[in-house]
Amino acid sequence: MSLGMDHLEMQDDKQVSVWYYDDYSVKLEKAGFLDAYREATWDREKGKVFPFPGPAQWHPDAWTGRKAAEYIEALDGDAPLFTWVSFSGPHYPFDAPAEYYARVDMEKLDPRIICEGEYDDAARIHHRSYHGADGIDGAHAAPGRACKNFTEGYWTELRRNYLANVALIDDAVGHILDAAKRKFGSNLLVIFTADHGEMLGNHGLWGKHNCGYEDVWNIPMIVKYPDAEEGAVSQAMVMLTDILPACVKAAGGTVPPCDGMDFRENMAAGGHRYVIGEGEGYLSISDGTSKYIHIQKKNENFREFIDMAADPLETVNGIRDPANAGKLSELRERALEILMKDLLP
Repeated sequence: MSLGMDHLEMQDDKQVSVWYYDDYSVKLEKAGFLDAYREATWDREKGKVFPFPGPAQWHPDAWTGRKAAEYIEALDGDAPLFTWVSFSGPHYPFDAPAEYYARVDMEKLDPRIICEGEYDDAARIHHRSYHGADGIDGAHAAPGRACKNFTEGYWTELRRNYLANVALIDDAVGHILDAAKRKFGSNLLVIFTADHGEMLGNHGLWGKHNCGYEDVWNIPMIVKYPDAEEGAVSQAMVMLTDILPACVKAAGGTVPPCDGMDFRENMAAGGHRYVIGEGEGYLSISDGTSKYIHIQKKNENFREFIDMAADPLETVNGIRDPANAGKLSELRERALEILMKDLLP
């Protein structure tokens, strides 16, 4: 309530739900499946990859979708509504119900992106993640704490589970949209997106920590406006900061000073010139053709420059190449300008 929420039913991160009680895990325990889920999640030998140990309807993402649809169905007619439905999946653990495996055609997947010697240089961000001594999220579960030691069979099952979880979420989103359309008709703004992607074994990595790769950056973004009759695909660069102005503008409100822009206005303007990602001790910026990643934490100090036009698979760190000096300076300067931007009118 103190955060401005009128209603909350909590299913936190999958691992948090099995470690601490929330609305979901309390119900899961009463149904008799919490102990098995907890054991599978924290079983080091499973490496966070396993079929959900219970009926599909008790998977956290199925539960979240069901609770959201039920809430929308029970709403009082004409009251305005802003609903944020957050699925824990397909974030790890990779735990789709086994019945969803058939929804995945592994033959259609591109092979993993692997470049021999990519992390030989100790100055690379993920040198330790790949060769040992931890680093990225999943390294501690690997033999020798080195992502290079995961087997191809392990990566196959991880990817199968990830995509099967996406299929489950797709079903859940469909139920939510059906409920919302029955309640609100076409007077509905829908935004579907994610906070980050997942390496899925590309570059031999597991997770997302400290990643500036497109695997993590390039997330789904689908927007359905109330008055839109035809769909369109745009290559304009957008950011999650565009969600606030899109919602406020669609609702007829006044957009406050902010870093974002309504999606349609952004597309009409050609998209953001630069997109930026930041976290704890992490900063990255891209203009769509070049990318700069800056890591500055305790015991972690890295800088990388990726020329995405010349190196679309993002395997080479060009930070020391004099030919990149001009573009590198531009990205660093623009990142500073964005972080120091005056938003006051």
